[in-house]
Amino acid sequence: MYLSGNSIIILNVNGEDRPVMAKPSHTLLHVLRKELSLTGAKSGCENGDCGTCTVLVDDMPVKSCLMLAAEAVGHKITTIEGLKDAPIQDAFIKNWGFQCGYCTSGFLMVCHALARHVPNADDPIIEEWLQSNLCRCTGYEEIENAVKSILSGNYQ
Repeated sequence: MYLSGNSIIILNVNGEDRPVMAKPSHTLLHVLRKELSLTGAKSGCENGDCGTCTVLVDDMPVKSCLMLAAEAVGHKITTIEGLKDAPIQDAFIKNWGFQCGYCTSGFLMVCHALARHVPNADDPIIEEWLQSNLCRCTGYEEIENAVKSILSGNYQ
């Protein structure tokens, strides 16, 4: 989709079509946070390294700071707010898979997608998926334990 100036686009976010005003340069992260007030995806590095902005686009993890909002038109976007009823948060709480919480929503999105796409993931696959996100507070062991508990519990 080509935008010129400010344009109204329709994004399907958490199962709902949402009209938003966007400039051609607006990232999906910007539109989610500023136009839709969905602040679960965090602004971290703004260059795709940290993963705090991770959302799901068509059920796959995407760093929303690297995707233009216009590129998301016609795709299904899920934010952490859209996972409010998923048991994944409980697994992170029970396994101490968070510290300050800044990176947590990005990790939750990646883990949700991993559980859906590779439900029999072994340690190397889990580590590979988690490499897309950074946490400055933990040694990742707790996060990996949370993922393993999700994968062993018939997570849907």
